[in-house]
Amino acid sequence: MSSIKFGTDGWRGVIAEDFTFANARIVAHAIARYVVRNEDARKGVLVGYDHRYAADRVAAAVAEVISASGTPVWLADKPCPTPAISYLVRHCHAAGGIVITASHNPYRWNGIKYKASYGSSALPSIVAQIEQELDAVLQKGVPPLPPRQNLIQPLEPQAPYLDALEKLVDWKRLRDAKFRFIFDPMHGSAAGLLPEVFRRNRISCDEIRGTRDPRFGGVHPEPIEPHIEALRQALRAGKYDAGFCADGDGDRIGAIDRDGAFINPHQIFSLLVWHLAGTRNLPGDIAKTFSVTKLIDKLATKLGRKLHEVPIGFKYICELMLEQNILIGGEESGGIGTSLYLPERDATVSALFLAELMAWHGKSLGELLTALHAEFGEYHYGRVDLDLKPGQKEKAIAHFSNGKLDRLLDLPVVRREDMDGIKVYLGEAGWVMVRASGTENLLRVYSETSKPETTRRVLNAVTQIVHDL
Repeated sequence: MSSIKFGTDGWRGVIAEDFTFANARIVAHAIARYVVRNEDARKGVLVGYDHRYAADRVAAAVAEVISASGTPVWLADKPCPTPAISYLVRHCHAAGGIVITASHNPYRWNGIKYKASYGSSALPSIVAQIEQELDAVLQKGVPPLPPRQNLIQPLEPQAPYLDALEKLVDWKRLRDAKFRFIFDPMHGSAAGLLPEVFRRNRISCDEIRGTRDPRFGGVHPEPIEPHIEALRQALRAGKYDAGFCADGDGDRIGAIDRDGAFINPHQIFSLLVWHLAGTRNLPGDIAKTFSVTKLIDKLATKLGRKLHEVPIGFKYICELMLEQNILIGGEESGGIGTSLYLPERDATVSALFLAELMAWHGKSLGELLTALHAEFGEYHYGRVDLDLKPGQKEKAIAHFSNGKLDRLLDLPVVRREDMDGIKVYLGEAGWVMVRASGTENLLRVYSETSKPETTRRVLNAVTQIVHDL
């Protein structure tokens, strides 16, 4: 039970080791206590789940725990992406929402995300209160009350969600462009949704890996290379204009150009900033997390928008979006939210805006990216995740925090930032950053420079340094 800890977006654990029915009930009990003490519990809580092993059964158990507190529960009658629950929480004016998912983590993991009444990640202040309730449940062993089945009602999550998505883009422009798309939900819970909303509006969109598979076809359900190779092959074989993919619970996006080139999350975010703040000239500031490309900084300056930088975790973007007029906010992992919809990540929404961007200019994603680079310069990003022995993460953070490190390879260290992890600036070449994962036993190493070979060299050098510590 002591293994229950909240990361950047809820609690996750390895199935049958940390993530058990007993522990899921404990977390649900803590959330129920938070809702009763801090929200209008009469408005009820929505519970959804993804395609992971036994997620539907865990969701049912969580619903029973919530109902025992006297709080009404609406339990999804089918798997659905996390953003669908986020939307429905706000649409239904519910007190909050719970999703049984481990997002992009490998299939051995499952977890619980809590979505607050405004329809997005719980703010740090809310997470702190839930953690206090969790401590009370763990320390005092507060016995749960018996479930109240009469307070649990079924919820159809897809129809109202898809209806909301249809209002976001210019369908005539998309139809006139006659692009053909392919979508890869990676066997996750976003399956069928993008093709359906395109089909309703007479846009061609096929799908691969759309069946439920708790093992995600043996692939890590994160929409980045190398996990998107099946999408690349299908795109080339079918000669599609673009391919979109979503992670296991449908809140992170990946994309592939018509020539098979991977469009990374930083490039996607940059293209969407360019589209919404530039081409469409919609009002509002821009927000990004600490590990996001510096291209966003240049775009914000060129477009006359204030840029906000926050620690890693979409909850910090969400907090800004609730307090200020933020047009678009994004993170390194492919989570992007806009004021046109929700202060929440949604892969399907991001795919719709990317398709609209292509239709607006009549160009492929690669052609649009080339135009961006021509105007603002090239930015080449890379990340490696290092699975380390106990204590090594701390040594790595200390090493790169140390002011004695004045060069890396042939590049001078000119300054450091420590908003979240340690970011080291390497002269005019770019930057490298080390940060301990909030959910896994990993050290993440990020780098961005003006040349792909320089980024690879920097990542390799830092990897070697960390392993030698």
